[in-house]
Parts: sequence; C-alpha cells; structure tokens
Amino acid sequence: MGKKILVVDDSATVRQQVSMALKAVGFDIVEAADGQEGLEKITEMSDIALVVSDVNMPRMNGLDMVEQAKAVRSDLNVVMLTTEGDPALIKRAKAAGACGWIVKPFKAEALVAAAKKLAA
Repeated sequence: MGKKILVVDDSATVRQQVSMALKAVGFDIVEAADGQEGLEKITEMSDIALVVSDVNMPRMNGLDMVEQAKAVRSDLNVVMLTTEGDPALIKRAKAAGACGWIVKPFKAEALVAAAKKLAA
C-alpha cells in the first residue's frame, strides 16, 4: 500500500489529473473540493503523508487551510499547486508551512518528483 496524499482543489479536472499522475507511481489518493473539506480530512486521517493544494477555492482557501492544518499536524508536508505566482502569496505559504509551490499548468513529472521526496 502506498503513502496517502490528499489532493485539495475546487476543479474536479485538476483533482483527476493530479490523482492519475500520483496513482500511477503507487500513491493512495484522497480528494477534497475545497480548503474546509481538506482541513476536515487532515483532522480525521492521521496517515496523510502529503497535501497537494490549490490556493484559490470557495469556503476556505488553500493558505488558510495550511495555516490551520499546521496547528493540528505540524509535521504535515504541503505543496501548493496553483495558477498564482504572486511572491507575497508564495511568502505567506512558506510562512504557513508549505514546502513547495508548483504553478499550473503543471508537469506530472515535477509533481511526482516532489511527492516522492516529501511523502517519504
């Protein structure tokens, strides 16, 4: 059984693309449609090895989710996967505890490499 990765994105298409890329190399995938649902899954599942999250989502954005998730699980690795390239947002994400920032459209190889490194 592979390590569990939580994919948080309000786009079902993006969740599917990320899931397919990561499942192909043996990861188990859990999905959430926004930051609120993502935070609930992080709180419920202690075996999540990595979170891949969008920034801009309804109900709760990815940065708020990371900030709150880190209060629950300080050891959690998070990679932001977003169309955003704003240095202020990247700085906030790093301050919140995100350890990576991948800009969409993403290359599956880059995402898989980051996942293999961070979900170890």
